Amino acid sequence: MNPLNRLSEYLGVIERRLRWLTLTRGAAVTAAAALALTVVAVLAANYFAFSNGSVLGARVFLFLGLAFALAAALIVLVDLNRLNAVIAVIIIGREIAISALREWMALLGAAKGVAVSFIGKIKTVAQMVAVPMLLYHDAIGVFRPQQWGTGLILLAAALTLWSMFYYLKMAMPTVLKHG
Repeated sequence: MNPLNRLSEYLGVIERRLRWLTLTRGAAVTAAAALALTVVAVLAANYFAFSNGSVLGARVFLFLGLAFALAAALIVLVDLNRLNAVIAVIIIGREIAISALREWMALLGAAKGVAVSFIGKIKTVAQMVAVPMLLYHDAIGVFRPQQWGTGLILLAAALTLWSMFYYLKMAMPTVLKHG
């Protein structure tokens, strides 16, 4: 193979890699935008449509959709090497465990024992701001979404553990009574 053919082949490999990087970057940006839009839709629906406490089933469905979108985004972040798998497992595992706990407590008529705490709300905000930043990843001028997103997701993971133990502590009397 002459040097010109090798150069041509090498440039072809570089071109294919650049196309793949462009495709994955576009998918990450699209996922970030979709997650941000989902968060805004859930917040708007929660505020406007469900402010009187009615339509509980629709509210649960919306929050289930948000949890699914969050889990999918975290898996994508792990695959892109932008998030440690342990952090993703902590966040997803807590969502599953506390959702099950809340459902069980509601069946027992003790749902107020695991009502959303202020720490849980801060955790959710930190997650919902961090994940789109980590998905977008690229610098915007001097703003570094990857750095901010990493800090916020670590804060969210710490608050995830804290809030999970808080909810378990609040539910313990009911668990012991009905366990």
